[in-house]
Amino acid sequence: MSHSTSSINDPKVIRAWTFYDWANSVFPLVINSAVFPAFFEYQTTHDANGNVTNGDVSAFGMVFKNTEFYSYFVSAALLIVCFTAPVLSGIADYRGNKKSFLRIFCTIGAISCAGLFLFDKNNIVLSMIPFITATIGYWGSLVFYNAYLPEIASTDQQDRVSARGFALGYTGSSLLLIINLIFILTKTFSTLFGVPGLDARIAFITVAIWWLGWAQYTLIKLPANKNTKGLGGNGVVTKGFKELLTVFKDLRNQLQLKAFLGSYFFYNMGVQTVMYMATLFAAKEIDWPNEDYKKTALIVSILLIQFLGVAGSFLFSGLSSRIGNIKSLSIAILIWIVICISVFLFVNTPVEFYLTAASVGLVMGGIQALSRSTYSKLLPQTDDHASYFSFFDVSEKAGIVIGTFTFGLIEGITGDMRQSVLSLIVFFALGFVMLLKVKDRHLNSEEQR
Repeated sequence: MSHSTSSINDPKVIRAWTFYDWANSVFPLVINSAVFPAFFEYQTTHDANGNVTNGDVSAFGMVFKNTEFYSYFVSAALLIVCFTAPVLSGIADYRGNKKSFLRIFCTIGAISCAGLFLFDKNNIVLSMIPFITATIGYWGSLVFYNAYLPEIASTDQQDRVSARGFALGYTGSSLLLIINLIFILTKTFSTLFGVPGLDARIAFITVAIWWLGWAQYTLIKLPANKNTKGLGGNGVVTKGFKELLTVFKDLRNQLQLKAFLGSYFFYNMGVQTVMYMATLFAAKEIDWPNEDYKKTALIVSILLIQFLGVAGSFLFSGLSSRIGNIKSLSIAILIWIVICISVFLFVNTPVEFYLTAASVGLVMGGIQALSRSTYSKLLPQTDDHASYFSFFDVSEKAGIVIGTFTFGLIEGITGDMRQSVLSLIVFFALGFVMLLKVKDRHLNSEEQR
């Protein structure tokens, strides 16, 4: 392989790589899961005087339920990623500049988060554009970030390294969320500047600074990829497409890899839809005693998920070393199915929601970390890691597009957000069935690489 063996299992390189999880995880937590969904929900269900409205959103000449509208914008953002990331990753692997693309998408994502400070519900479509570009920046950067994993860690170390990254991500993002939670609950900036709700908007600025600032450590310390083939101009774009076509043909011959991607497509569809829609679901479907309690409880529950996610990452990493990746992932998926059935049938009170959040936390980190390392282990010996990880990325994003769109569509048709949970059960069940085709014996031999 083209990367230097000296960078394999180098503690300094691994530390730098995992720190990008510390940097970027504030986006999925603060923007996708905690502050922005709650901010969006409040903005679209209250008028300028704080009076409750029906929560409908007018856009494109149509009227949507606010959560339905939100889910469609998530789908649109990730659909753009699906179309752009494969081409860019193919070019990056061909030119040997994964690090440059990582820097570009990181910068786009962070600056876009700051742009959410200007959110105006009276111009809601324009106000959601920074959300779309931030989503593109986040997921686009992960294509190139994840592609480093097989180049910096040997097969036997990838579960541990991947789990370490997710654990750092959960810890760092939780720390920033706690800081923002203190600002929001004490109304620090709102009182200081006399602007109601300013503290939630300040959170978007802190995400931008944290993400871009900490990412510099990764960008400085990660080794430059040397897989350049020396083409420029239009030839690079053409070769990028050709590289992707080659990977697609290879996937047809990699039966275990193809089976895993099929399974991942469905079960991660459920995982990611939960991450995007859980806060909005809880805001609507749980019987909160009052508005202030609801705001605090939603953020506290997200923190609970984060801290238990750290434990879950290492719990499932340890489990995989004992019984294998596939059996561990199968257990995680079955737990997800039980959680979704419980939410549909029983979860109505704050206590029940807290118990559900704790269960989600334990399994969330584990299934994400194991999915990344399992895919990395299944890759054939190749120099085109970014191209292979683009397929992983596209599978993930296409799944979220379908998952979030379906979730919103079912609510739009039935008028009941709880009915949308039924789709998650189907997604996880399909993922479980397809995972049965993948065998653990293919994951731990260097000969497979």
